[in-house]
Amino acid sequence: MRQVLYTIIFTLLGSLAGQAQPQTGTSALLDGYVQEGLQNNLALKQEGLEISRVKESLNQAKSLFYPRVAFNPTYSLAAGGRRLEFPVGDLLNPAYAALNSLTGADRFPTNIPNVNQLLAPNDFHDTKVTVQYAIYNTDVQYNYLIQKSLVSAQEARKRVIENEIRYTIQSAYYQYLQTLDGLRIYDNARSTLRELARLNEKLVSNNVATKEVVTQARYELSKVDQQVALAERNRESARAYFNFLLNRDLTASIQIDSSLASVPVIDQPSALVQSTEVLTGLQQLAVRNRQEVGQLGYTLAAAQTAVKLNEANAMIPNLYVGGNLGFQGYGYTFRNQAYALAQVGLQWDLFRGYEKRSKIQQAKVQTNLLQTRLTEVERQIQLQVLQAYYDLNAAQESLAATQSGMANAEQTFRVLDSKYRNGQVLLIEFLRVQNDRLTAQLQQSLARMDILIKRAALDRAAAVN
Repeated sequence: MRQVLYTIIFTLLGSLAGQAQPQTGTSALLDGYVQEGLQNNLALKQEGLEISRVKESLNQAKSLFYPRVAFNPTYSLAAGGRRLEFPVGDLLNPAYAALNSLTGADRFPTNIPNVNQLLAPNDFHDTKVTVQYAIYNTDVQYNYLIQKSLVSAQEARKRVIENEIRYTIQSAYYQYLQTLDGLRIYDNARSTLRELARLNEKLVSNNVATKEVVTQARYELSKVDQQVALAERNRESARAYFNFLLNRDLTASIQIDSSLASVPVIDQPSALVQSTEVLTGLQQLAVRNRQEVGQLGYTLAAAQTAVKLNEANAMIPNLYVGGNLGFQGYGYTFRNQAYALAQVGLQWDLFRGYEKRSKIQQAKVQTNLLQTRLTEVERQIQLQVLQAYYDLNAAQESLAATQSGMANAEQTFRVLDSKYRNGQVLLIEFLRVQNDRLTAQLQQSLARMDILIKRAALDRAAAVN
């Protein structure tokens, strides 16, 4: 995908120049560093743990589809408290005695005791297995769909962070390469000035020049030495930052891919080439690929499911079945204590003070909010692509300009160097041209690295990886 993207862009940029552009992209070495950074990044590890947590919430929601079986034994001991007193014996015993005397037989009991029972049962157990199963429950069904969408949203969030980390690592690597190239340029300038100092010393010893040409050359050399020291500090800082992104030792060595510095230059770049068709295609590609859109899309799906959940709660009852199987009675004898109970239940809230209607409206507002946010993010992504596209275009034009400037500065330096050796120009003119060449080399180095950084920014904007 990246090669296709760059082929489109650089074919467009080079159309007026009439030359084909080579394929470009990150190197295998840099891709390896990016993968190492993604594996070791602590923020991504935290996101991975967060995804695991959300997946467990999904598993919990899924478990509600299964029956629930529980073993619930209870045993009660009681003393004192309220009693149930009823004079059953006092009422029935005289009547039964009269019946026995009338019939001449002991057919009716006459020793029935009065009822005097504690309301809290003593030495009573209820040992049972309880089964519950929701035949139809809107909360269970829609909650599972919501959790499923939230898992996808969390995974998309992780990919958003991956895309940002990838760009940060690439940019840090290019900045490190730029510090090395800057050191190379300063070292070349220092060699030139050292040679100039030796030449001036010979000129002074041969009475061809006066002593100030030596001190001036040494002064210019000391200025370059200061710049070298600053460049070395920047190199170590860039190395430490790159290693920090990879979560490894800050002083670890970094392998260099010199091919990344070979950035193609357009000899006659167009002035801010505008192609609505290409730019629109890049923007559409970005909207499809960017995980920020996916994250909001899944969150929006969860909100839409929440609307359905609240609407179903207001209109559809919940149906469930259950039952108990076990033993119940005084003392753990398990004789004549077995029992079984089956239940079918229906729950339907007919009126709750318009609470459910308010929840439906609240869920719809949340959905509209997310839809508006999604539209805003899509517009922001299109703007980012537009800016990255024209930034890359401008960087290519800047590199072409610095290439021309460096060629002119190099040619001028060679001419003035030859003239100075022949005593045809003053030292101040030579030093001015030398500084111009040094500035041109640094500008070209910065422009080359800037193109690589702008390419990485376009990768990030379009999520092309």
